[in-house]
Amino acid sequence: MPASKTKPKKKTDLKQQARTIERLLRKEYPDAKCELDYRSAFELAAATILSAQCTDKRVNMVTPALFGRYPNATALAAARQEDVEAIIKSTGFFRNKAKSLIGMAKAVVMHHGGEIPKSMDELVVLPGIGRKTANVVLSNAFGINEGVVVDTHVARLSKRLGLTKQTDPVKIEQELMPLFPEESWGLLSHLFIWHGRRVCDARKPRCADCVLRRICPSAA
Repeated sequence: MPASKTKPKKKTDLKQQARTIERLLRKEYPDAKCELDYRSAFELAAATILSAQCTDKRVNMVTPALFGRYPNATALAAARQEDVEAIIKSTGFFRNKAKSLIGMAKAVVMHHGGEIPKSMDELVVLPGIGRKTANVVLSNAFGINEGVVVDTHVARLSKRLGLTKQTDPVKIEQELMPLFPEESWGLLSHLFIWHGRRVCDARKPRCADCVLRRICPSAA
């Protein structure tokens, strides 16, 4: 994408830009939500672990069989790794993911009575769960906006839209949070992800069809 030739924006201007982006994306995607299928915090945590380097569509094809056999943390904690691997193999990196799933379940059973905890500090120490996954669980399963989920789509759009120059997900999150209202943090990631999947593609962004083209510094 061509680099922006404009001068760096002041914080107040950047915040106004961010609010305009949010307003336009909310109008464009009124139904934006998590596209992983889940019925509980446990299922969402497991599905998010599986989503690493894998599409949500593929994860949604796998999880019915996984949750049919292991409907809760207690059941998954007692699973044999090879059995879990066989179910989730098509998601990629299945050995590491199976290890993380079982480890997460065991920790939840041992330290939280089989229930997924509701705090960032307790979530990020669980096997397979980093800050991104914790934010997904907190915002979608519990309605807690602790931060912004920064996946590849959010990272890409944030940079293209001139909201950050950072490349590290945690630093990107730290720069995004002050720009948007706390009550919008959970929805923000869905808006960016939906737009990234549908319009702002990594290789061939469809700038001519983009609702943000007039304010995007990277628009072709």
